Amino acid sequence: MSIDIEKNEYVALMGPSGSGKSTLMNLLGCLDTPTSGTYVLNGRDVSSMTENELADIRNQEIGFVFQTFNLLARLTGVENVALPLIYAGKSKADRNERAAQMLTAVGLGKRMRHKPNELSGGERQRVAIARALVNNPSIILADEPTGNLDSKTSLEIMDIFERIYNEGNTVIVVTHEEDIAAHARRVIRLRDGVVERDEPNPTPRLASRSAALRPEAVQSVSAAPGT
Repeated sequence: MSIDIEKNEYVALMGPSGSGKSTLMNLLGCLDTPTSGTYVLNGRDVSSMTENELADIRNQEIGFVFQTFNLLARLTGVENVALPLIYAGKSKADRNERAAQMLTAVGLGKRMRHKPNELSGGERQRVAIARALVNNPSIILADEPTGNLDSKTSLEIMDIFERIYNEGNTVIVVTHEEDIAAHARRVIRLRDGVVERDEPNPTPRLASRSAALRPEAVQSVSAAPGT
């Protein structure tokens, strides 16, 4: 398998169960290393790095958004978002300031002190997106980000990804849903561990035309552009 993803691309990875999309996501996210071949991220060959080196790459270069949110129940929204900054060595004041900025950017400025069980599914996913952005990653890697959400909330979340992409960032969404993949500018379809089709999407679905966002509008959500 050979795939090139450039800076400021919006890509959907699709495929049925067993197609290899989860394996590819783990490789792109530096959660696994390839048994052969190379993976070059921002000019660095990460395929032979140690576990500690890969952990640093994940913290610095990749922002993860998961279907199940993966928030810590005992922490508030702002504390969850600030977690990656602890590993980056930032001071508490800097962590809290940056986390608050990101939560405000995704429309949760007024609910950042709430814990996950006090938030709706859409709000929890907004916290997860803010956490993914907080370290200015090169790639936003989202695994079935709307899988646990209703259709209206899904459109609101896809609108945030649209804004992230429009501000110059690289977005990769792993999904089995055609209507979610339709938001991307390129769709890569996998089957049996190989690329079945790799096609541009000349007429992407724009979430902002379909979804009415919450009263506290989503603001700039830019992270540092990367590949």
